[in-house]
Amino acid sequence: MSNAVISIILGGGAGTRLYPLTRSRSKPAVPVAGKYRLVDIPISNCLNADLHRIFVLTQFNSASLNKHIKNTYHFSHFSKAFVDILAAEQTPDNPTWFQGTADAVRQTLRHLENFEFEYALILSGDQLYQMDFREMIQHHIEKEADISIATIPVHAKEATEFGILKTNEDSFISAFIEKPKKELLPDWKSEVSPEMHREGREYLASMGIYIFNKQLLFDLLSNQPEATDFGKEIIPNSIDAHKVLSFQYEGYWTDIGNISSFFEANLGLTDDIPQFNLFDDSKTIFSRARMLPPAKISGTTLEKTVIADGCIINASRLERCVVGIRTRIGKGTTISNSYLMGNDIYQTLDEISNARTKGRPPIGIGDRCYINNAIIDKNACIGNDVRINGGKHMEDGDFEKYTIKDGIVVVKKGAVLPDGFQCLA
Repeated sequence: MSNAVISIILGGGAGTRLYPLTRSRSKPAVPVAGKYRLVDIPISNCLNADLHRIFVLTQFNSASLNKHIKNTYHFSHFSKAFVDILAAEQTPDNPTWFQGTADAVRQTLRHLENFEFEYALILSGDQLYQMDFREMIQHHIEKEADISIATIPVHAKEATEFGILKTNEDSFISAFIEKPKKELLPDWKSEVSPEMHREGREYLASMGIYIFNKQLLFDLLSNQPEATDFGKEIIPNSIDAHKVLSFQYEGYWTDIGNISSFFEANLGLTDDIPQFNLFDDSKTIFSRARMLPPAKISGTTLEKTVIADGCIINASRLERCVVGIRTRIGKGTTISNSYLMGNDIYQTLDEISNARTKGRPPIGIGDRCYINNAIIDKNACIGNDVRINGGKHMEDGDFEKYTIKDGIVVVKKGAVLPDGFQCLA
């Protein structure tokens, strides 16, 4: 089966709803869980399903994503496996950049046509989930479908944010509506499992995960040159003319669409039994192998905290935190409900001393700080006695060193917060 499938991961647009995390990087390159990148999730799902031919389509702020993929995914010289970048490129017959999900794939068809495959698996680069794609592909083959869409049951309050569909008794899709208004929802309930019904999850939402038969994909994209998006145009236009199948998934899945969803997805990893399971050997999340020392912790009370490699922590207390690689935290500091992305380098003792001599905090978090409800992006320099108290009492705003969204304080990558800095209201 693996030789019959080509996987295509969409790098996404400018990612404005994830700003400032996407100020200098694309959405799939945003760090998650302290040591991975978002793009590692769909790539790992492919590799765990023995799907080893993967293209990643990139366009916006793609340098760090390209570097991560180049440094991470290496295969034997005797293998046909690859994870390759296909960057947006202007050509004599197409002078535009990617205009949407369908247009991105359309512009790369000339690269895909050189490969032998029967099915194209199209994925998003900014979702958090663990799915065995082999089950979806087998379902597609057995039902002799032309197109398959992964769907997930959602509540009514979520349904207005997704493409919602209805199926017949054979799981083929009979109708589709994009982001239906609340008053239309009663007509869009679907047959779901008893467990989903009990939870009130009675609407089938598209997960943005598709399987296309190869020739049909080429035909649809070639014959509809004005259609730029799969979810808004290609899929709805195909329901009456082709066999479009629903593959219902009931596991954990979240679309990292904004700061709030990103924040909750990461802090959810600190739960006693997290919905996204990093500890399942059968669903390994692959990423760049870094030769880092183990974390070193002294005098710190830890409660529901995930700590990555190479950290030096002398804090008083960490509660419900995700702590990324190479994070340094000083004495007397308390941090709660926060995601610290970590650092790209270690500073030497001389470099730390020189920084302090110049009145600049070293990379990391200083002594006697209080941080709550925050995301600290990479390489931030936070001085001593800094106080950050995010929450619903704060108004949204974008400032030089930080951004506030939905009560979450996001300290920007490389920002310098001097001793005594306060962000409280």
